[in-house]
Amino acid sequence: MENSLRVKQRHNVSVSGSGDATMIFAHGFGCDQDMWRLLAPAFEKRFRVLKYDLVGSGASDLSAYDRSKYGSLHGHAADLLEIVDTCTEGPVIFVGHSVSAIIGLLATVQAPERFAAQIMIGPSPCYINDGDYIGGFTREDIDELLDTMDANYLGWSSNLAPAIMGAPEQPQLSEELTNSFCRNDPDIARHFAKVTFLSDHRADVPKSSTPALVLQCSDDLIAPRTVGDYLQSHLQRSTLHVIENIGHCPHMSAPGASTRAMDDFLADHVR
Repeated sequence: MENSLRVKQRHNVSVSGSGDATMIFAHGFGCDQDMWRLLAPAFEKRFRVLKYDLVGSGASDLSAYDRSKYGSLHGHAADLLEIVDTCTEGPVIFVGHSVSAIIGLLATVQAPERFAAQIMIGPSPCYINDGDYIGGFTREDIDELLDTMDANYLGWSSNLAPAIMGAPEQPQLSEELTNSFCRNDPDIARHFAKVTFLSDHRADVPKSSTPALVLQCSDDLIAPRTVGDYLQSHLQRSTLHVIENIGHCPHMSAPGASTRAMDDFLADHVR
């Protein structure tokens, strides 16, 4: 009980809905669990819905951010497994956006018995182009992005967040994402950005045997279609679904289409 309370406080865990199975929602870089408000309620009548903030983000315990532990995504994967162990019963359905999709994948590799399915929204195991692999960025692109972030985090956030959100017909969402980026602790955000954008987990992809839905937008600056095709080819038991949408956050800009794709996948893989 004491460990469960500690984990819940560290990650600002919130629980809603009811059902025999638990769906865990984990947000992407620069965000917090509130980014699920347009998507998660659709599942509360069938599932117990658990949302949490990655350590270093949102209303998590910022004092728990250990640069050594979180120097790789494995530290966040360890946190996820602790949440599963202390806050749920039975195999869970994990829904991860962007970097959290890869955090979830790492957790399924380490403890496949704890997961019934994984839903990966805008995932990328590697952002940097490498030979035949097209991640969408050159190493120089990423270095420039990180250097700009180091020099002026708030300016970087104001410029990049709207491009990440896309959704040109919904400018309020770009403003929301910008504000979310700006609320983060700049030092932690810069460290997490380096870990995120310089990580390469392609070797881990084929190790995951958990049924997976790869949910992508047709026009995504951060995770291009080539990445979705790569994951479909290399990830066991995976299904690729592409939503006609601009941006990296379909759970916010296209929640209806995202929900339908998730429902179809769950109908086939979760009883």
